[in-house]
Amino acid sequence: MEVNYSNIKVIGFDADDTLWVNETYFRDAEMEFAKLLSQYETVNKIDQELFKMEMKNLPLYGYGVKGFVLSMVEMALELSNNDVSNATIDAILKIGKDMLNKPVELLKGVEKTLVELSKNYRLILVTKGDLLDQERKLEKSGLTKYFHHIEVLSDKQEANYSKLLNHLDIKPSEFLMVGNSLKSDILPLVNIKAQAIHVPFHTTWQHETVSSKEANGKGYKTVESLIHILEEL
Repeated sequence: MEVNYSNIKVIGFDADDTLWVNETYFRDAEMEFAKLLSQYETVNKIDQELFKMEMKNLPLYGYGVKGFVLSMVEMALELSNNDVSNATIDAILKIGKDMLNKPVELLKGVEKTLVELSKNYRLILVTKGDLLDQERKLEKSGLTKYFHHIEVLSDKQEANYSKLLNHLDIKPSEFLMVGNSLKSDILPLVNIKAQAIHVPFHTTWQHETVSSKEANGKGYKTVESLIHILEEL
């Protein structure tokens, strides 16, 4: 489909799974957690129940590793009928700390893309999750120098984006968002009359999936990897 980017002045980038690897670490952590609790339930059942717990706690804890760890602890207590050992709780906390200490692995072509785009556009980082963790990852990434503004949102819905663009005095028609999540990075922007480019990541969190009807491709483009954005702009 033809999309006109001639009016774009500012480009926003998602962080996790757009600039660097993130969701892979959550999947690995879920497997570790399921093994720890395998005496109480099957791996599949534990995975399902943990997701339900995360969704229940999301309005309270928000996104990120810390909320994920608290949900694992609560799930362990529930599955074990409050009989889980201190050693298991300690192991769950270690899973979380290991996640927070993971190295930042940039995705292919990220820095080259930012270098080229920063010559002609104002770049901003628009992510969600735990503020301290996102700041830590950005610092580790070495990408801070490419961004004029960094925003860590509590959520990524139309109202969040509209408020941000208004605050930064950016017209929706002049804004392009780039990200891996249709639900969080693409569809809300299309709905507020901004532009969006979808860069899929091989792993998607269940909470971020959308129906085929929602993901009909209307109003946005999909590219194979971040570097291909340069061919569009």
